[in-house]
Amino acid sequence: MSQAPLSFPFCEPPQVGQLFKVANGVHWLRMPLPFSLNHINLWILEDEDGWNLIDTGIGTESCIEIWRQVMREHQHEKPVKRIFVTHMHPDHVGLAGWLCRKWQAPLHMSRTDYLTCRVMAADSFREPPEAGMQFYAAAGLDQEQLDYYAAKFGGFGKMIKPLPDQYIRLQDGDTYTMAGHEWQVIKGTGHAPEQMTFLCPELNLYISGDQLLPGISSNVSVWPTEPESNPLQDWLDSCAMLKQRLPDDVLVLPAHERPFNGAHNRLDNLITEHHRSLQKLLEACTQPRCVVDLFKHLFRREVDNTVLTLAVGETLAHLNFLLASGKLFRTTDAKGVHWYQQQ
Repeated sequence: MSQAPLSFPFCEPPQVGQLFKVANGVHWLRMPLPFSLNHINLWILEDEDGWNLIDTGIGTESCIEIWRQVMREHQHEKPVKRIFVTHMHPDHVGLAGWLCRKWQAPLHMSRTDYLTCRVMAADSFREPPEAGMQFYAAAGLDQEQLDYYAAKFGGFGKMIKPLPDQYIRLQDGDTYTMAGHEWQVIKGTGHAPEQMTFLCPELNLYISGDQLLPGISSNVSVWPTEPESNPLQDWLDSCAMLKQRLPDDVLVLPAHERPFNGAHNRLDNLITEHHRSLQKLLEACTQPRCVVDLFKHLFRREVDNTVLTLAVGETLAHLNFLLASGKLFRTTDAKGVHWYQQQ
């Protein structure tokens, strides 16, 4: 059966701070981000007795002021009753704690992402760990790049407001009634430890977080805390799982860019893109290569310090996949740098 190509039913996104009705009881709210990816889509699901928020925006004063504006315009209608966070990245979780405290509303989040977020926020007050320095030195970073990493270490906690000390765990297979319909929780992995997404079969809507985006391939990275992990395998497994669980004609409500149809087509493209990247790296490793040698084979843009840790993580995700599949082997030189070569 042929798959539907991507299509975009809404020509323009809503203005920042304006609610846009996607379906009965389902509203789209866009917030700014201080990055090259300059926005995030948040979703408000309306019940008779209150609002359910899915994702919250980054923890900046400008986003707080936008929330205050939205609340001033709509506070005569309904309170916030529940706050759901798809995953632990700051643009999604950043204002969860602030919103929970303001509305005395419970936080719903996966256990792994909640606990990981608390740990990473605590790192804001630490010196960069030796394990982290060794991790990036092993990738081939020079001293100037290592100094940049050390200076920026702990920045995660500066982008989020403190999380509540309690939360309600989201798990794959949970169901919630929101906007008058049942929503199924679907877990995705690879981009975040346990990203929780939401499918409503009756409305044929899927709130995908960063697990399925129309034009961006979400970052899949290895991090210093788990250097031997294989998140790309997790990501590819999740893409295959979503092809089984999502209708091809579902309207995907993503965290970035615009809502779209054509989920199966996009999932196939994501899988194909990663396999192409794997093949490029494998071909580049006819001779020993370290991580920084391989950036030019994986990324179109120049890797500067602002994206350095993401580039290292993404490259390592592909290398660890190839190591696990037995197509590469790794050696370590006297300086602690790792070198990768075809078997």
